[in-house]
Amino acid sequence: MQIGRQSRFPRISLPAVCAALACGCTHGQVAVQPGHAHVFFRVQAASTIPAPVSGRLLIFVKQGSGDKEVETSEFHPEDTMVTAREVRDLAPGAAVEVDADELAYPKPFSDVAAGSYEAQAVLDVGHTYNYSGRSPQDWISGVVPLPNWSPAGGAEPMLTLNRHAEENPRRAGMLEKAKDEARPGVAQLEEFESPLLTRFWGHPMKIRAWVIVPPGYDPHGKRTYPTAYWTHGFGGDIDGALVTGLRLHQRMMDRKMPPMIWVMLDESIPEGTHEFADSVNNGPWGAALTAEFIPWLEARYRMDARKDSRLLNGHSSGGWATLQLEVNYPNIFGGTWSTSPDPSDFHDFTGPDLYAPNANVYRKPDGTPWPIFRDHGKVIATMEQFGRLEDVLGPYGGQLASFDWVFSPKGKDGAPEPMFDRQTGAVYPDVVAYWRDHYDLAHIVETHWAERGAALKGRIHVIVGTADTFYLDGPAHKFEAVLNRLGGEPHFTYIPDRTHFDLYRLGNDPMGLIDKIAAEMYAVARPGSIW
Repeated sequence: MQIGRQSRFPRISLPAVCAALACGCTHGQVAVQPGHAHVFFRVQAASTIPAPVSGRLLIFVKQGSGDKEVETSEFHPEDTMVTAREVRDLAPGAAVEVDADELAYPKPFSDVAAGSYEAQAVLDVGHTYNYSGRSPQDWISGVVPLPNWSPAGGAEPMLTLNRHAEENPRRAGMLEKAKDEARPGVAQLEEFESPLLTRFWGHPMKIRAWVIVPPGYDPHGKRTYPTAYWTHGFGGDIDGALVTGLRLHQRMMDRKMPPMIWVMLDESIPEGTHEFADSVNNGPWGAALTAEFIPWLEARYRMDARKDSRLLNGHSSGGWATLQLEVNYPNIFGGTWSTSPDPSDFHDFTGPDLYAPNANVYRKPDGTPWPIFRDHGKVIATMEQFGRLEDVLGPYGGQLASFDWVFSPKGKDGAPEPMFDRQTGAVYPDVVAYWRDHYDLAHIVETHWAERGAALKGRIHVIVGTADTFYLDGPAHKFEAVLNRLGGEPHFTYIPDRTHFDLYRLGNDPMGLIDKIAAEMYAVARPGSIW
């Protein structure tokens, strides 16, 4: 997880998904009572837009006035209402109507009480909103005030798409600074066209990473270095990988960390994060990484090129990615230091036991909602809120949809089979059985311990906070229990009162934990060596 605001035989494309949505074929629709008058919005493409536009048209509405933008908030999940529809080739000056009862969150707009509201439209051109929020290529309207608006009987609001969304200035400034610092001898962008992934997708596919070299690195020298393979969480991308990599380089400059090569891997794709897992939907990312990309890098950089010097680190979805790489490729990697990983034992999928009879990810057996997002002891959002909002925003790129793209079997229509019903929360046992056999790491370790146990013993390190924002300490405990029962000598650390977002803080240093992790990695790669 980590909230952000980013062989298929046959395969289904995003345009095909969009076409289905345009026909109203979506499981995210909200049932409307017969005879209920629907609420409509009219959205126009400004005549100044240079060409027809397509994408997912999102309309955000909330109570209040005077805001510069109307946006969803993870900390206030039902404060903003959202409705959506797919549009294709909307010509400059043309308009479309959006039925705000047919597809809506958290409820049909006709059920909303009268009051003063404000609205804004966003045309999600690249279908990336569910993953990373608004992007500069999206078209947006101004914020339109709706004073004394009565959804059930008021006039149809009009919104005009007339400008691009602005890039977050803080992010833009940070990225500009990072690219200025990414010079030879510090950071190098590597893009490798993978034959395995290209064959799977039928068009060129690349693995991308920023390679961060330690201070004093000489590409023509004799000295070699241990290598850490890092990847980001959900919502991350190649730009964020560079920013983090440069921070690691500075820590090596300051002698807070041992000299190592860091490969900052990008695991983002249009469907979410592929997590370097071998998947029937996303492709053989694990095989491409281990059989193609790593040997290619080791031929280009002064890496040790041996198991004990190939180490793994990642947080959140990146934590699960690195955990599964160690479990599935124990003879390639010498250990993983996975922090706050996504669920590694599906008996606790951030709360719900997916294997329980009549399992439901929205409701507990007593009917109360499963929480998904907390701030220490306070529940901020439920799994149902999370799932329903994501479904309206689009069935691609969201966290829950991303799990399906990685873990699920392929359906008859070429799309991944959903693990649960988005309307009721009911779990599909046949899909869960596939998840268990291929991606439940506790189950995989137990099933394959005879052949993998020796290589995995003592190699799995997991660090998570006891107040993890997404309840990821629960599945970590279950996975640890399995490893202990097998004699796996795991290293699990539960940091008291730490959340998903402050786990790495030591004292006043927000990244202090990475120094400890790097030192432990170096001790595996260079036993007895003092750096």
